[in-house]
Amino acid sequence: MLCQECQERPASVHFTKVMNGQKTEVHLCDSCAQDKGEAFMSDDSAFSFNNLLAGLLNVSPVMQPSQPQKPEREPVKCSHCQMTFQQFLKIGKFGCPSCYESFRDELPPILKRLHSGNTTHQGKLPERQGGTIHLKRKVTELRAELKSLIEEEEFERAATVRDQIRVMEKEIRGEGGSQS
Repeated sequence: MLCQECQERPASVHFTKVMNGQKTEVHLCDSCAQDKGEAFMSDDSAFSFNNLLAGLLNVSPVMQPSQPQKPEREPVKCSHCQMTFQQFLKIGKFGCPSCYESFRDELPPILKRLHSGNTTHQGKLPERQGGTIHLKRKVTELRAELKSLIEEEEFERAATVRDQIRVMEKEIRGEGGSQS
């Protein structure tokens, strides 16, 4: 499929918009898409990936002119690149790695909104290679439980947990190929 703009190069950027039941498709080559500044124009509006992301990140409602103005506090800025939090919300990208630390207090509501309430990343493990790692994580959890049971003087349950840990540690040594 050729680019709808230049009719010369193959289209590599495809954009579909459905509005009021009307489907509009735009097919552009990389060069034409870049010339348009990532904004694909339709009859009455523009779409920008940065605007989409910034819209998702915008967690505070826009203040209405009729509301009384609150005294504005100093905007939060990154100590390294001097980007403000408002600039981050507009652009949708951090300016440098230090921004994560600078905006640490403002990020949890955004992360909760974007990640369905989660603010910590647990990660996924591949089924084939994750067996040992799953066992090691379980052993770590059981050790914490064992410590708690000993502190509570639940020695019978602690002995059961200890035995579970020993079995899992044998499995780990067996899977790792470093048998003694």
